[in-house]
Amino acid sequence: MTLPRFYPIFDDVSWLKRMLPIGIKLVQLRIKDASDDHVRAQISEGQSLCREYGAALVINDYWQIAIDLGCDWVHLGQEDLDDADLAAIRKADLKLGVSTHDDEELERVLAMEPEYIALGPVYPTILKKMKWHQQGLPRVTEWKARVGNVPLVGIGGMSVERAPGVFEAGADIVSAVTDITLNPDPETRVRQWLETCG
Repeated sequence: MTLPRFYPIFDDVSWLKRMLPIGIKLVQLRIKDASDDHVRAQISEGQSLCREYGAALVINDYWQIAIDLGCDWVHLGQEDLDDADLAAIRKADLKLGVSTHDDEELERVLAMEPEYIALGPVYPTILKKMKWHQQGLPRVTEWKARVGNVPLVGIGGMSVERAPGVFEAGADIVSAVTDITLNPDPETRVRQWLETCG
């Protein structure tokens, strides 16, 4: 399975409405601190939009709703893994992406045979407080050697300018959040991302 090399993450379906027409083909919907009804409505609308534009929608965390709504992908963080029913996820034919930050987590995740593994933060990130400091490009190279054919996603502090170095270090995919959402012209920034990752 070949995944697109550019993987933006958004916290609301309104971003999908703006960005899917530009050409995004892989996107994550990461909604935090919301009611199940709100999450369900967001995922349902996001799924319809992504199918209309031929894009893969990855649902962060809400694996049960993803199963209920017939989604194709789910992404789980390490804390999510503790509570997730992996057998149910696989039975529902959901493709799985997982976050990793250290050796122990990587070993745990490799045993699950996910469709991709994310490593982060590669650079310092302002998105959320983490106990891990920046991993750096050498860690990307080391991780890629260990995951083999499993696509490796570099995340954390990503920008259009940093992306080529992350690919060169071994990442198959680069994921961005605030480089887009905090940009004064997000649409133009996404076009730059697509050009860089093309």
